[in-house]
Amino acid sequence: MPQTIPRSPAGRRAVSASRIPCLHAGCHRWFKTASGLNHHKSSFHSYSFHKSGLPAHLQSTSPHEGVVRDYHEELTGQKCDSNGQPIHPSSPPPPIFEKPPDDWGSYGSQLGFETAEFIFQEAEMSASKIDKLLYLWGCSNGGRPPFSDHNELYETIDATKLGDIRWDTFKLRYNGERPTNNVPPWMDEEYEYWYRDPSTVVENMLSNTEFDGEIDYAPYRDFTAGDKKRRYENFMSGDWAWLQADEIARDPSTHGATFVPIILGSDKTTVSVATGQNDYWPVYLSIGNIHNNVRRAHRNGVELLSFLAIPKAAKKYTDDPTILSSLKAGMTVPQVMKCPDGHFCRAVFGIGPYIADYPEQVLISGIVQNWCGRCIALPDNLDAGGPPRTAELMRALIEELQAGAAWDEWGIDVNVVPFTEDFPRADICQLLAPDILHQLVKGSFKDHLVEWVGKYLELEYGKAGAKERMMDIDRRIAAAPPFPGLRRFPDGRGFSQWTGDDSKALMKGHVPQDIVRTLRAFLEFCYIVRQNVITDDTLKDLRNALERFHHYREVFRDVGVRTEGFSLPRQHSLVHYEALIRLFGAPNGLCTSITESKHITAVKKPWRRSSKYKALGQILRTNQRLSQLAAARTDFEARLQTSGASQHFDDVEDEDEHAGIIDERPALAHSDVKLARCHARGRARSVPALAIELGIPALSTLIAQFLYEQLNCESTPLPAGASHLPVFTGPLKVFHSATATFVSPSDLSGIGGMRRETIRAIPVWHQGPARYDTIFVSTDDTFNGMLSMEIARVLCFFSFIYTNGRTYSCALIHWFDRIADEPDELTGMWMVRPSFMGNGSKNLSVIHLDSIVRSAHLLPIFGREQVPRAVNFHNSLDIYRGFYVNRFADYHAFELAS
Repeated sequence: MPQTIPRSPAGRRAVSASRIPCLHAGCHRWFKTASGLNHHKSSFHSYSFHKSGLPAHLQSTSPHEGVVRDYHEELTGQKCDSNGQPIHPSSPPPPIFEKPPDDWGSYGSQLGFETAEFIFQEAEMSASKIDKLLYLWGCSNGGRPPFSDHNELYETIDATKLGDIRWDTFKLRYNGERPTNNVPPWMDEEYEYWYRDPSTVVENMLSNTEFDGEIDYAPYRDFTAGDKKRRYENFMSGDWAWLQADEIARDPSTHGATFVPIILGSDKTTVSVATGQNDYWPVYLSIGNIHNNVRRAHRNGVELLSFLAIPKAAKKYTDDPTILSSLKAGMTVPQVMKCPDGHFCRAVFGIGPYIADYPEQVLISGIVQNWCGRCIALPDNLDAGGPPRTAELMRALIEELQAGAAWDEWGIDVNVVPFTEDFPRADICQLLAPDILHQLVKGSFKDHLVEWVGKYLELEYGKAGAKERMMDIDRRIAAAPPFPGLRRFPDGRGFSQWTGDDSKALMKGHVPQDIVRTLRAFLEFCYIVRQNVITDDTLKDLRNALERFHHYREVFRDVGVRTEGFSLPRQHSLVHYEALIRLFGAPNGLCTSITESKHITAVKKPWRRSSKYKALGQILRTNQRLSQLAAARTDFEARLQTSGASQHFDDVEDEDEHAGIIDERPALAHSDVKLARCHARGRARSVPALAIELGIPALSTLIAQFLYEQLNCESTPLPAGASHLPVFTGPLKVFHSATATFVSPSDLSGIGGMRRETIRAIPVWHQGPARYDTIFVSTDDTFNGMLSMEIARVLCFFSFIYTNGRTYSCALIHWFDRIADEPDELTGMWMVRPSFMGNGSKNLSVIHLDSIVRSAHLLPIFGREQVPRAVNFHNSLDIYRGFYVNRFADYHAFELAS
């Protein structure tokens, strides 16, 4: 850390508090920053141009400036009746519900349903615990439980017709080439394959009223209005859906239909290593019409389709198209199906992208390990690239070549026939989806870059020196200040457990600068592809990041870590991302993180609650009941809402700051900060008492300055003397936290793309030292990104009622100054330092809560010095004098702090 840091002028900052209105017709939302307004416009309004003659549900009644949408002219998602006959676009939907709102089916009442849902889905109680709970309920004063025991509870759920898709099974046996001697046991075994009818799964998904407003009925292309640059977001905005619609539309009988891409995904998951062979291959299904944020939030947008318990060696040769056969007819002849808005449409299916990690891609596509599934680049020189790999090319090579030549020269396993060969318009080579989780995060970053850095340290400093430096990096990790969602490792987390959000700045001083630049370029690539909206300009930034990564990673060859080069399938996959974005839209809707998180609810939790003996049947039964409960809830909520009935479901709000996922649609602002529901007990209740408690004698003046700005227009300067400032002498309430709710569809978020985090200012946190979080404060709404904001540290949250009767929610903050007028060249992150007045006192202000955007994560600028053992995450903000604004804390921070 340098001894002196340039100081920017200190003083009271201008603050922007939700002042920018959205001028879209009928919209009453206000925003704190210009970037927030732009994000809102691009995400939540309709579009300004449509082809003439399109159905009304594809036409915008409220034009949105800045984006032009061009819909496909033939596959338009036209409304029809239950017989498939077109109806007038303005026709109302038929009655959705045949039952009255108070018909609770087999559950008998709302209490019965919510009890069943709580016991089976939320609490995941065992049969014995269910019986005990119901017994105690029955023994209470006047208590009469909805169910007598667990059997009645299970029977009630099983009686639910909604979501009840039965499981079928068939048996598989290997029928390929066999060795003469030592035949592997799996070649003689017979395996059961369990599956549900995919046509019914799709029908239920397409008719789910919860998806109304979160679904696209026709392929489309978005352009920026001025320069006509492409804009990619949800799956139907990509070129693949449009090109498929072109092919389908060659048959005039399909005109007006809705194209429904079938997205599949599979991945092995292990439920227990200690209890024998417990590897399962679940296959999941989604449809391309629902928006990416819906698929990532699940909410019935990703369903379990089939199950296979089988060794990996056998799995490669047992994929069977039988489970998808019910969809085949609908790939050429439109099928009448109900939509979320209650209308009917004529649906045409098509096999869409397949979500899988690289080993799974090898299994389903018939390529050889270390070859690329999308091009024919040679495995020992993948960087050289090659022409596209296509199903047509693979068929021709299999016909012409011997099996050995196809394997060695073209990377083709002739014994594997991809399941897509049985369906029209399906090419598995084109359908291999991008995989941010395994190709980028776990593969290229953790398995490659982190390992290479460790090898460099050993080569440069020896094992003892490398260990010493790794320990210092570990201490730097442990000293990183708290941040919502950041896993806390007080003693460090171990070199192999690094994550991208903390690696570059924490290594600086221990590795060559080109290694830091390599990591920066790679992480920028990762964060760009994770964005919810990607434009032609974004793709230009993506190419730039990839070029820099390829250029700077040569440092690992130069220092002797990768003398053999970089012919690695997962790193090679980066070159295909631009093309895949153009085909399928933003990649965050097709990531294996979606299927991996689904493993938890579909496989791992059901396995844990099973008897572990012949667990597969119990896992399937649990999934069946979960689907029935979810479908019943959607039906009950929709009927109650439609009828205007007074009953409603009260979802208990999750206050876990690490959860972050909010299942709400955006309300009034791009971000909304509110004080905790309860004020802090035992804290000061007046301004003089709070000034003494905080050790800030000038608190009353700071509040007076705040009130002056609130009561006067922004252009009115503060008066020179304190006598002209309003005085507040009434009571106040102190709060230990505030919650920031904001739109962040690029991160893990709810169905409306919303997240929530807790910002803390508390003198005793978890029975330990104080915690005072840092925040982004909106200060100049004429700019975007960091230029529109300042960094500050919250010292106290409080509220009071002024004499005008208005309640003011406030934060006492300590400002931070920017160290330079641009981000650090090496790390790409802005640098800040605590701000002090000319007399050495802290530069403080009282600001309105509406001017806070969200939490900011700061990383100390460690320099070359080793971290003293006395430094930890509790005190690092007080000890260090310079900090990086961590734009890699999450994807929303990346967009804010760029």
